[in-house]
Amino acid sequence: MALNELRSVTTFIKAAELGSLRKAALDLGISPQAASKALAQLEAHLDARLFHRTTRVMSLTDAGQRLLEEVQPSVQGMQRALDNARQRKDDFQGPLRIAGPRSTFGPILWRLVEEFCDLHPGIQPDVLLEDRVGNWVEDRVDVGFRLGASAHEGVIARKLLALQMVICAAPAYLQQHGAPQSLSALEAHRCSAYRHPATGKVLPWHVLIDGQIVDIPVVPALCSNDEGFELEAVLHGKVLGQLAGVTAAPYLRDGRLVPLLVEHTPEYIHYFVYFGSRSSQPARARAFIDLAVERLVDNPAFILSDEELRRLAPSAPQPAARRRSRSRTAR
Repeated sequence: MALNELRSVTTFIKAAELGSLRKAALDLGISPQAASKALAQLEAHLDARLFHRTTRVMSLTDAGQRLLEEVQPSVQGMQRALDNARQRKDDFQGPLRIAGPRSTFGPILWRLVEEFCDLHPGIQPDVLLEDRVGNWVEDRVDVGFRLGASAHEGVIARKLLALQMVICAAPAYLQQHGAPQSLSALEAHRCSAYRHPATGKVLPWHVLIDGQIVDIPVVPALCSNDEGFELEAVLHGKVLGQLAGVTAAPYLRDGRLVPLLVEHTPEYIHYFVYFGSRSSQPARARAFIDLAVERLVDNPAFILSDEELRRLAPSAPQPAARRRSRSRTAR
């Protein structure tokens, strides 16, 4: 049924119940002219007169009485369904479909989902993590996260936090190989590289040079399309790598990793949360967006300040082999 037909039928039912087209218009919140037009359109569509009209009284014709008996239960059922849908829109029960990048963002998103579900136990999170840029409308996504600008029109964005790219290594690697003192010195080191899961391309390292972000290629001693695997290789001292700050921050702060060449650490790109019109969103989606903004906007737990990076950086340690050579010379 077209929306204008539904409006005409609703006007007809209300006029029959109240016995007045003017009262029906007032009850429906429309003008008497609009109510009269809607009823006239319905009668023209059915090619039947539905009311006997006098200056004071409206009464149903036989055709009008039969129509009322047939359509009134259906329209009332439809109205109940619409009311229930509006009520569910403001309910903190049911599914919440969330999309985000697989790389770097999983641990951050888990904290949000865990806290939100503790606050609202009736929520059923449905989380889609992948690095491709999907179609959130087709995927029925309520809330989406991604790095950088959205490829889709009609979505609203809120900036959350910057993604730092930190060159770092484990103390074991530095004991064996020493720390590079310049970007050019990286050529002599075992570097890891990240292969983008969606494109298959090996990504360059992003570094800050004279205030500009510059891409520099590295010859990888290890390459992976999984950030967790790359992190393990760096933590075990097999390679040095450029890791996302949100991933590396806890390991840098507890000493399991050491930041290198910190003057070249860029804030490469920003995370955003994306969503449709807030007025049409379920209340649970609006609340989740508000929690994400509250917890993530410029959160220092995921961003290392320049001062902190300098404090954690090494003071040019020498490889163990070189120190042993000098010790034998001294003896």
